Amino acid sequence: MPAAFSVLTRNRDFRRLFAAELVVFGADWFVMVPLLVLLPELTGGGTLGAMVLAVDTGILALLLPWTGTVADRVDRRKILIVSNAAAFLSVLLLFAVRSEATAPLALVAVGAIAVSKAFYSPAASAALPNLVDPEDLAAANTIAGSAWGTMTVVGASLGGVVSSAFSPYICFAVTAVCLLTGSLLTTLIRRPMQAPRSGGGEPVRALAALLESLRYIAARPRLRALVTVKSAVGLGNGVLTVFPLIAAAHGVGALGAGLLFALRGAGALVGPLVMRPVLNRPSWLLPGLALSMGLYGVGYLGVAFAQWFPLVAALVFVAHFAGGSNWVLSNYALQGEVPDALRGRVFATDMMLATLAIAVSQLVAGTAIDRVDPAWIIAGCASITLTYAIGWRIATRRLRPSAEPTFGITGTGELPPK
Repeated sequence: MPAAFSVLTRNRDFRRLFAAELVVFGADWFVMVPLLVLLPELTGGGTLGAMVLAVDTGILALLLPWTGTVADRVDRRKILIVSNAAAFLSVLLLFAVRSEATAPLALVAVGAIAVSKAFYSPAASAALPNLVDPEDLAAANTIAGSAWGTMTVVGASLGGVVSSAFSPYICFAVTAVCLLTGSLLTTLIRRPMQAPRSGGGEPVRALAALLESLRYIAARPRLRALVTVKSAVGLGNGVLTVFPLIAAAHGVGALGAGLLFALRGAGALVGPLVMRPVLNRPSWLLPGLALSMGLYGVGYLGVAFAQWFPLVAALVFVAHFAGGSNWVLSNYALQGEVPDALRGRVFATDMMLATLAIAVSQLVAGTAIDRVDPAWIIAGCASITLTYAIGWRIATRRLRPSAEPTFGITGTGELPPK
């Protein structure tokens, strides 16, 4: 077995967290794809499906700053278990979506699931360094970073197949079982998911805790660079809204659109595995992040003007190979730079900025899609990412590599000195 995966066999607690994330991510895609097919059938239009996507992204962006403070103040194991249980109850509401009159219940269900994800994501990211030894963290991040890409391919593909062969409601039932399985796997984790906090005194209020993390980021140029790096790919994510149009323009229809989404996940899966050596070389990190942003932009510039569909498919894979690498490289760096007591809040800020960038990009692209040639929408998104990458690299070129990471744990859970 490759060394990068040996941590799965040696570390039972990490293996359980990884398995839980696989079923949770898979459940997310397994419910969303069938739902986006079901809603137009019930309502005769695509507006409600677009609103579902907007609600999912928007709620995440709005809640992440606050849920990150919760991940630093509450037992992270409990957060993960309760989040999955709440998402399970929310999925049950989808069984009532049977007609045009009940279709709006999908917005309520997806909104509630998004709330659960807003709590789950920063807690899981912040917990990871506590479940593995420092020398295994690079490998663990590589593996954990592959979970989303793996389940994008598996969950989205199987969701479409099962929905077509049986019904969307079978998919909803499978999703509910997956979420309960995720909670069960998390209960079996034995290692603490956060460092001990010093006792005594009143717990800090959520707003004060959030402001503390923002001040911590603002005072450190390297952290400012790391929490803004995912926004480059996020601002280019509007390209996803025109995937069906790309496929139609090349005469490959729904099958081609599905292939493009699958290649998006495959690229995000393979990228972190190939780019793992960068994690062990601090001097490569910032140039590697700039390169990943730039490659995403160049890849989609090629997609905009490619005339041969196999070339389009290859370029989509390359772009998301870079995007997946960008995500894992920046996550690893943040885990090494931020103390445990602030890690949940910093990750929440990082994810909020990325989510807002995605929402803005997709909203603008969706607004222009009926007025502008799709090729120019793709080129515009790609150019924004490429320009951002160049500007980010210029702004960060004088930052020095980080020292050997300590992963922010001082034994008492207190913040280390600046």
